[in-house]
Amino acid sequence: MENRDEHLWRIAKKRASFKKQLASYIIINSFLWALWLFTTGDYDSEYNNIPWPIWSTLGWGVGLAFSYYGAYMDNRENDTLREYQKLKDKEQNK
Repeated sequence: MENRDEHLWRIAKKRASFKKQLASYIIINSFLWALWLFTTGDYDSEYNNIPWPIWSTLGWGVGLAFSYYGAYMDNRENDTLREYQKLKDKEQNK
């Protein structure tokens, strides 16, 4: 079975990576929205019905959501450990 410290190290790496991605997401998308606002932020123009930074915000946001899930919500290893423990207990009770 895997060493518990290795498991915690892997989780810590995923969470640190997510935090870096989140910081990049906020900084870059803030810049893109500010750029759009100061250059072509006129909603009345017929060419500006949808602000172009929405595409990077939504696309990157989906990827960021998956990163968040992988770093904080994914319990596959815990599920595997629980199932292993159930099988082990079942085998001992026979």
